Amino acid sequence: MKLKFRKIAYQLHLWLGLTSGLIVVIMAATGCILAFEEELKHIVHPNRYFVENIGRKKLSLSELTEKAEKALPEGLKVKRVVMPSDPSRTYVFRTLKMDEEAWTYWGTYLYYYRIYVDPYTGKVQELEDAKKDFFEIVLDLHRRLLLGEKIGKTITGYSTLIFAVILLSGLVIWYPRKMSKAMLKGMFFIKTSANWKRINYDAHNVLGFYAIIPLLLISYSALIWSFEDVDKWVKNTLNGNTPTEKKAKSTIPSEEFSNRNNILNLIGNTMEKGLKGKKSALINFPRSEEGTYYAELTYDGRQYRNEHFNLDQYSGDVLKSQSYKNKNIGYGTALRERNYDLHTGSILGLTSRIIYFLAAVIALSLPITGFIIYLNKKKKKPKHKKNKVVFPSQH
Repeated sequence: MKLKFRKIAYQLHLWLGLTSGLIVVIMAATGCILAFEEELKHIVHPNRYFVENIGRKKLSLSELTEKAEKALPEGLKVKRVVMPSDPSRTYVFRTLKMDEEAWTYWGTYLYYYRIYVDPYTGKVQELEDAKKDFFEIVLDLHRRLLLGEKIGKTITGYSTLIFAVILLSGLVIWYPRKMSKAMLKGMFFIKTSANWKRINYDAHNVLGFYAIIPLLLISYSALIWSFEDVDKWVKNTLNGNTPTEKKAKSTIPSEEFSNRNNILNLIGNTMEKGLKGKKSALINFPRSEEGTYYAELTYDGRQYRNEHFNLDQYSGDVLKSQSYKNKNIGYGTALRERNYDLHTGSILGLTSRIIYFLAAVIALSLPITGFIIYLNKKKKKPKHKKNKVVFPSQH
């Protein structure tokens, strides 16, 4: 029975690996590039992210929003702003519109702009057409293979599921049928003194084992984004009887509303005060008449460590608030809040980000070393020779 299970695991590992190998290589390679995206952007484009001189006082959020919107093509409005706590950093405003029915990356983003503004002077340091940004293209290649939301996301979603099966079946194959001292050594170490074929074989088995936990966490978090039903099932199962909170809505006033700038300044000032000892604040602007301002204060490089609020767009009143420290939100909701950090490795800070980066490098190598193993085994198979007629020897 065990031998049969092992054979099934081997066949799954082999054929699923051969069919999805190229996509795994693409996703792993792009994941490596994106691992330190923020740090690389700051080095490559310092003018976007850093002000020339730190001023004494920042302009109001409504003034800065107006400056950002004037830099945009006519008719476009700001939809989000990120406010760093670092006094030397610019505010980053954003607006975008997507077509989820599109079949390509260029069709997916109808427009996508980021505006980098000096918060002390209101100077627009750069208007970036984010559709052309290298890291944005790499991110879309990672998420959708540049094939749009419907097709590309479906392919990467199922490829991730296949990759998880490959990892688990590989673990079954990795464990030897009979344990011995030599086998034990081969499970955890690469025999560097051996020929290249053996080194390649060991690299596939040993490195694959060491990377399996971060790669399974990466796969799990990607599946949560790819499949809505899986996301809901995990969340509801872990939440148990925890009541689901209703979506916050703004109360539409009976009279004409003309107080937008004051509300925006109120929210901006509140976030600015709350930034002390934290990394950044994010404000998403309302998208409809009943929509709210969604504001988020992030403590550090881990996205889940935050406080977030929904504020009425007409009064500025806090309609809903939540902190990551709240223990009554349910295990499912708490896990979902950590999904981004589970995927990027920032869940435990810089150490886990480095571990994830190395795991992604290994993931990039696994389809390549696996394919070489497959070719080597194929070459070893004996060719069937034609039966020769043997005549008896004459005496």
